[in-house]
Amino acid sequence: MTKLATIGCGEHATGSHGPALALYAARHPGTELQACCDLDPGKAERYRARFGFARAYTDLRRMLDTERPDAVSLVAPVERTCELACSILDWGFPLLLEKPPGRTVAEVDQMIVAAGGIAHQVAFNRRFAPLLRELKRELHARVAPAELHHVRYEMTRVGRRDPDFSTTAIHGIDAVRYLAASDYAQISFRYQPLPGAGAGVANIFLDAVMASGATAHLAFCPVAGVVIERAAVHARDHTFYAHVPMWDAFDAPGRLQHLERGELRRDVLGHELAELDQAFVHGGFYGEYVAFLDSLRAGQAPSPSLKEARQSVAVADCIRERRPEYHA
Repeated sequence: MTKLATIGCGEHATGSHGPALALYAARHPGTELQACCDLDPGKAERYRARFGFARAYTDLRRMLDTERPDAVSLVAPVERTCELACSILDWGFPLLLEKPPGRTVAEVDQMIVAAGGIAHQVAFNRRFAPLLRELKRELHARVAPAELHHVRYEMTRVGRRDPDFSTTAIHGIDAVRYLAASDYAQISFRYQPLPGAGAGVANIFLDAVMASGATAHLAFCPVAGVVIERAAVHARDHTFYAHVPMWDAFDAPGRLQHLERGELRRDVLGHELAELDQAFVHGGFYGEYVAFLDSLRAGQAPSPSLKEARQSVAVADCIRERRPEYHA
């Protein structure tokens, strides 16, 4: 029996993590959705009833002391992630924590120390989106690391007027590292302020050189006319285009195209790659739980760890502070 507990029963948890956990429990006999916790008792109880958890709590320590789960997931505002994650890890519970794993590198380092040898995984869900995983598999099969030349990642949103877009942009930052199989070596940032949209709102552009020698361009436009995420990967003789299906946005359920020397070799829609035609599956939320819990059962270290996620946080922190450059 694998006993699971989750912390945070808000909108994001309800839309993605709850359905993913319910599906995992339904497909994996011997999995118990033991308890959920939220400071708001109404949210905790509604979450419990909706997704099939046995008990609801409002006190984190009481829940963990009483239930002693085999694994915990944490879906909390970024301002509280470090504090809560450090406590959970200090108490010895394997942890899947939502992105971004802290606001700063200093917070990530705090959590790394707290983790010690405790198994944990950062929930960068794009790494587990079926369409991006298939793109990664195709790249590995067809392109030598030295032959990957350039990655482009575009993320647009509608009406996102939050002055700090870094907590969303970190998804694209990390996705490029995942696709390129490389860390960033250096980055130049350009910011296009949008004063009519609100204080601090800006389009953000990154031009990067990866440690592998490949280059990358990332564009984040938070107040555009459509919600999309699209990636292009160019390598010797090969180009891949991915329309990444986040939520039920414009490109859902997504599309992956592979061209070789000018010829279209493959054109596949996202619902052909996903186990279930649901947004939380297309978006990688179900996949990240499968990867995390399968790793625990196999006695293996889940990935990405806090150490692996550290550079993605460092780059996002540059955006928050409006720095012009980053050097590894």
